[in-house]
Amino acid sequence: MTEGGQVTRIIVDVMPKPEIHDPQGQAVARACQRLGFGEVTGVRQGKRFEVELAGPADDSALARVRELAAELLANPVTEQFTVRED
Repeated sequence: MTEGGQVTRIIVDVMPKPEIHDPQGQAVARACQRLGFGEVTGVRQGKRFEVELAGPADDSALARVRELAAELLANPVTEQFTVRED
């Protein structure tokens, strides 16, 4: 935490694009079937990042985290991401 300042947590969820094959998600879905969770018809596996920022989550801060996600946290060719305040 910054001295006397506010710390905000921003969540970045990264998922494979719908058209991208997700072998990890498929493996989990098959395991669900084997374990008796027959109602599970599909699984997509992604990543979650919790980014802590000094200061408030204003439009400028969210835009910077979107930039970070696009450049470092997600592969824009195969993944999509969402950014939200926690």
